[in-house]
Amino acid sequence: MSAIISGFSKCSKQEKIQWIADQYFEGATGVKDALCQFLLSDASLQTRFDAFSENTVSNFMLPYGVAPNLIVNDRTFALPMATEESSVVAAASSAAKFWSTRGGFHAEVAGVKKIGQVHFTWQGAPLQLQALFPRIQAAALAEAEPVTANMKKRGGGVLDVELLDLNHIEKEYYQLRVSFDTCDSMGANFINTVLESFAKTLKKSLVAYTQTAPEILMAILSNYTPDCLARAYVECPVATFGEHNGVSGADLAEKFRLAVRIASLDPYRAVTHNKGIFNGIDAVVIATGNDFRAVEACGHAYAARDGQYRSLSHCEIVDGVFRFSMEIPLALGAVGGLTQLHPLAKFSLQLLGSPSAKELMMIVAAAGLAQNFAAVRSLVTSGIQQGHMKMHLGNMLNHFEASETEDRSARAHFQDKLVSFNGVREFLTTLRKAPYAN
Repeated sequence: MSAIISGFSKCSKQEKIQWIADQYFEGATGVKDALCQFLLSDASLQTRFDAFSENTVSNFMLPYGVAPNLIVNDRTFALPMATEESSVVAAASSAAKFWSTRGGFHAEVAGVKKIGQVHFTWQGAPLQLQALFPRIQAAALAEAEPVTANMKKRGGGVLDVELLDLNHIEKEYYQLRVSFDTCDSMGANFINTVLESFAKTLKKSLVAYTQTAPEILMAILSNYTPDCLARAYVECPVATFGEHNGVSGADLAEKFRLAVRIASLDPYRAVTHNKGIFNGIDAVVIATGNDFRAVEACGHAYAARDGQYRSLSHCEIVDGVFRFSMEIPLALGAVGGLTQLHPLAKFSLQLLGSPSAKELMMIVAAAGLAQNFAAVRSLVTSGIQQGHMKMHLGNMLNHFEASETEDRSARAHFQDKLVSFNGVREFLTTLRKAPYAN
């Protein structure tokens, strides 16, 4: 039987589930149970969730945790984090607590500019296009006014429009590069709507002025936003750093500095180092209904902006003061989209005190730096696996279907031992063979 189907999107949810069961599970009755057990009992809320995506047949659950004690600019936050990785929340909590007695995290926003592009080709003379551009720009702004009016009232809108002549890299290729301030919204739909309006005006104007129509290739925002930047840092005297896992404060500070320096020199280390930063950032971005894919893509591009992929964070020790900092592009929104439609995203923003987009950028930057601090501190002292694998002990016990009694025994047994999959399996096997084992 062919698995190709037409009109799948028009099928009901139950019809979609039945098709999946028939095509890929030989009609197994358990398929419906496997998918439907995660559907919400509130039908109206489930309908809202279904509308977030396409061809929805179930909900994919992520744990929603909170990391307390994160001080940012003298305000204390409980950080909402949506992630399947328990050690992420634990690490953020640990770093937040450590720095809560050392001045907390400091953050600022260095810029909020976002970028959109109209890509087009044109067969006319470049100098003629440049001469006409001021009139085309004025017309484009005027014709987009119905779209931009409300954003302008809030203090945002179109900041600048540039004409880029890129004939030197591709024959007859040009670009309108448009910069925006979208205030407290992520602004993707706003930007794309404005760009499409600009593209129509451009085409109409060039036909009117030159009788030569451009070929509009695409009008789309860019997720690379190097001028939408947040900065965060922590600092304290090395003398107050304190020992950690048997390593003195002075030694820990220097080992930490060197580890971050290596991540600035070695791309192989830098990728994992920055992934640790995004462990924290993504969890908060998801919890607040923002676009973690765009944030990740932009951050990694920014890490390679000088031609080599490097650490996003930096560390220095000057005159006995340890300073750990980060600068990162974060195009975030605090209104619109899922921030209001998703109940937990809305709750997350309320938990954070209903921040503006700028305030959210600073909180998220601090979360990424906190995550990075905890990871590097573990790496240069006890190693990453000791704490990491203990956080996974519960998952392993669930995998082996441990009873409550076995769970308690295993947690006590591995309190001072290295946790591994084989080790847990062997312990449970021995325990289950023991006399009076349940």
